[in-house]
Amino acid sequence: MQHQKSKNQNISPRQLAFVALREVHKGAYADVALDRVLPKADITDGEIGANRLSDRRLVTELVYGCTRRQRTLDTIINQLATKKPHQQPKDLYTILHLGLYQLLYQERIPPSAAVNTTVELAKENGFAGLAGFVNGLLRQFIRLVEEGGGQGGQGDTGNTNEILIASFLQLPENPVERLGILHSFPDWIIQVWIDQFGVTETEKLCMWMNQTPTIDLRVNPLRSDLKTVETALQAVGVSCQRLPHLPQALRLLSHPGQIQNLPGFSEGWWSIQDSSAQLVGHFLDPQPKEVVIDACAAPGGKTTHIAELMQDTGKIWACDRTPSRMRKLRQNIQRLNLKSIEICVDDSRNLPQFHNSAHSVLLDAPCSGLGTLHRHADARWRQTPESVQELSVLQKELISHTSTFVKVGGILIYATCTLHPAENEAVIESFLAENPDWKIENSSQDICFSGYSTSQDWLKVLPHQHDMDGFFMVRLRKTNDSG
Repeated sequence: MQHQKSKNQNISPRQLAFVALREVHKGAYADVALDRVLPKADITDGEIGANRLSDRRLVTELVYGCTRRQRTLDTIINQLATKKPHQQPKDLYTILHLGLYQLLYQERIPPSAAVNTTVELAKENGFAGLAGFVNGLLRQFIRLVEEGGGQGGQGDTGNTNEILIASFLQLPENPVERLGILHSFPDWIIQVWIDQFGVTETEKLCMWMNQTPTIDLRVNPLRSDLKTVETALQAVGVSCQRLPHLPQALRLLSHPGQIQNLPGFSEGWWSIQDSSAQLVGHFLDPQPKEVVIDACAAPGGKTTHIAELMQDTGKIWACDRTPSRMRKLRQNIQRLNLKSIEICVDDSRNLPQFHNSAHSVLLDAPCSGLGTLHRHADARWRQTPESVQELSVLQKELISHTSTFVKVGGILIYATCTLHPAENEAVIESFLAENPDWKIENSSQDICFSGYSTSQDWLKVLPHQHDMDGFFMVRLRKTNDSG
């Protein structure tokens, strides 16, 4: 046992990242693979405290960064290496990803350290005979970067690295492929965005989606207030800022470490929720003592926000068909001490008992998540045009069924965190064509929503313009009961 502990203490952050990435390349979700290896970062040779936290951050950045940037990194390797991709061991590619990512996107790591640790990683994982190849490719990359007029390592947020890459890579002239390689997205996503926003705006969107995600808090007005939470966070060295038109929102400006350990979390003062998701709750505008149905509630962030906005009165039905995903909602209901939420574990396409029962319904529909790709490093590689088509069918079924829950004169909010028209505009247009007793409500006059309002009266939150997760939402009112 003592021998095993000593062996574990020598596991480096880069080795842990390699193990996690190997699992990702076999099909594991990036966050799941990371969760499996992160506990081992607590038993490295680093001192207790800051060094351990630094190790965890490095492992996290390497796993998520290499996953996000894999198309760019693959292209660099393929153009610098003499052997074809199918002739290279997959694990060797993973090791090269780690080295190139550090050289290109991590300014705090000296190039010599990035090269040397990657060569050692190759030796430790059965590629001692290819250590010279690894060393040569990485040093060739450094020379190309220097000849291109830069040093790399400018962080994973700006366009400096893209300019450097473009200076020495052979890139296609086609803007779809070019942006896909430079910013590491599949061509089909780039095409969907160019069709909506044009090339220039799509490039800005790609750059935004490769940033490290921000952390927003939603203050619970039933237990605390903005000033109290701000003061408590500042007392432990965490700075934050308020966000316009979102009265419960605080954005963290410094890295908090384990966020659940921050003051006020266990007391129910606040929850973690992105600002655009908070916007959905305000757009619904639930009133005290109403009956509200959250039709696809898990994991429950919007459900608990609705309860807070209703001053924990009335009745909120939180519906979802996946019991495991409702576990977090139950925990948050208890932590926030909310009494008005009832849980219904069932498919919202099969709930006739709710017919004509609700003042308002929130349908935060399952979607491809193209507005939150920065939060899910591997999502861009998991979604496909075929999966989007399947989701579109599901979304149309859900809005058709959940609209029957609404009383005459009531409201249905349809929302997604995607930027794909097949899941947004097309769903609403199809629904309205089949349901003349519904109409879109104009929201452009409300100062809270006017900045996101379109000529069609739906809201579109564009990440690169509004600096929060991408969202689509529309407010529908039932004018008559066709049923």
